[in-house]
Amino acid sequence: MSDEVPIDEELTYRVENAVGWITINRPNAGNAITPAVRNRMIERLDEASASYEVRAVVITAAGEKHFCTGADLRAGRAAPAPKPEGTPDSVLGDAHRMIATGIQRLAAAIQDCSKPVIVALNGTAAGGGAMIALAADMIVAADTARIIQVFVRRGIIPDGGVAYFLPRLIGLHKAKELVFFGDDLPAADAERLGIVNKVVPAAELEATAKEWAERLAQGPTKAIGISKAMLNQSPDVDRATAFSTEAWFVELNTRTEDSTEGMMSFVERRPSAFKGW
Repeated sequence: MSDEVPIDEELTYRVENAVGWITINRPNAGNAITPAVRNRMIERLDEASASYEVRAVVITAAGEKHFCTGADLRAGRAAPAPKPEGTPDSVLGDAHRMIATGIQRLAAAIQDCSKPVIVALNGTAAGGGAMIALAADMIVAADTARIIQVFVRRGIIPDGGVAYFLPRLIGLHKAKELVFFGDDLPAADAERLGIVNKVVPAAELEATAKEWAERLAQGPTKAIGISKAMLNQSPDVDRATAFSTEAWFVELNTRTEDSTEGMMSFVERRPSAFKGW
C-alpha cells in the first residue's frame, strides 16, 4: 500500500541536462496513482514550470508493462470534512469536488506547465493514465504500449479532461469510437491517428525521449512556452481573438533575451546559444 512506501520512492524525480524526469514508480500496482502521488506530480510540474534550471519535462513510469492504469482504487482517501448529524453519506457536489480538485488539477498542471512536457509511454495507459498522455505536449511510445479509454468497461464516463482533449486530437467521431467501445489502441495505431508522435522499440524509448527533451531544453524556453499556450488555446477561440492574442504574445516574446540572441545569431551567421530567458 502507498502509505507503507515513502512518496519519493513512488514518484521519483531528477533533473539531468536541464530536463526534469518525473517517473511513476509503482510497477507492482500497474503504476496506478494514489492521491499522494497525484498531488506530488502536480507539485513537481509546478516546480518545473517555475524553475530556471528545468527547461523541459519528461513523464514516464517504471517497468515495461504499464505506464499508468489510472487511479489506485485501493488507496485510502483523505478523511471527509465533518458533517452535521443526519447528513447522508453522499451529498450532491461531493463527486464534483473530488474530480475538480483531483484528476482535473493534474491535467491542468500538465497543460499549464510553462515548459514542454513529453510523455515517454513505456506501457499501457488506461483511464487517468491515458489522460496524462493526452494532456502532454508530445508522446514518444514504446512499440509495446497501448492507450485504453477504459471508462466504459467500468460503467463510468471519461474524466480528467479526456472528452476535451481527445476530439481535438483525432476528431469527434473517432473519439466517440474509442470512448464508446473502450478498445485497446496499440501504439502504432495511436501514431497513425496523431495521438502519438513517434513509436520506437521499447529498448530505445528512454534514449529517444532523452534526445527530444534535451533538444527542447536547448531551445528558446520562453518562446516554446508561449507557443505552447497559443496552440493549447487555439481550438477554443475565434480568429479575431487568436490574432489579437498572437500579436500581444509576439510583443511579449520580443522582450526576452533569447529572442535577441536568435536575431543576432542569424545576422552574425552563427549557431544560437539560448539561455532560457
